[in-house]
Amino acid sequence: MLRHAVNELSASLMGINFPYGTAFINVTGSLAMGIIAGWFALRGSAGGQLPRLFLTTGILGGYTTFSTFSLDAALLFERGQTMGAVLYTAGSVGLGIAGVFIGLALSRSLFA
Repeated sequence: MLRHAVNELSASLMGINFPYGTAFINVTGSLAMGIIAGWFALRGSAGGQLPRLFLTTGILGGYTTFSTFSLDAALLFERGQTMGAVLYTAGSVGLGIAGVFIGLALSRSLFA
């Protein structure tokens, strides 16, 4: 609901020629993911895995999946897996966009 509200507000304030709302959601969701992941990393298992999963996968996953993608990429970089991080990032974005185009083409051919 929050993601939808941000997108609606953004569209009404700044128009629909650029995805300002989505960009805002991706950045703020990634910031929140960093704060939450950092807090759990510094506090160890404070509260256990259930609260961590609820906040990261549940709440932030409903707000933006980009935050999880960003955390995964950052962790690969921090582990020194630079090539893996680059491949993961480029592959996820490139293949994700390609998947959308393929899905659109399939929909048009199947349902048009």
